[in-house]
Amino acid sequence: MSRIISAALCALCAVAISAADVSAAPNAAAGKATFEATCAACHKTGVAGAPKVGDKAAWAPRIKQGLDVLIGHATNGFTGKSGVMPPKGGKADLNKTVVSNAVAYMVEQSK
Repeated sequence: MSRIISAALCALCAVAISAADVSAAPNAAAGKATFEATCAACHKTGVAGAPKVGDKAAWAPRIKQGLDVLIGHATNGFTGKSGVMPPKGGKADLNKTVVSNAVAYMVEQSK
């Protein structure tokens, strides 16, 4: 019987952890360090068609798509009309939370 209870508790913990990960909003302030370490290589100078952070005209149509779309492009990679975004900026070791925070930072700086 204790195995059944333990299994049920483990399943509940897994659901709670997954829900916490999904519901956590990106933290723009926490994304600054990732931006500086990874994203800035392209998004400060416009390499490979990357929109420069702070360029409101370049970011406006992207921001209209919504943060979830931009996070998806940054996480999974994207080829657009003006350039290419490699998955996770070419840093496969970055997790989705870190990428999400960096995207939120760039969006906040570009509104």
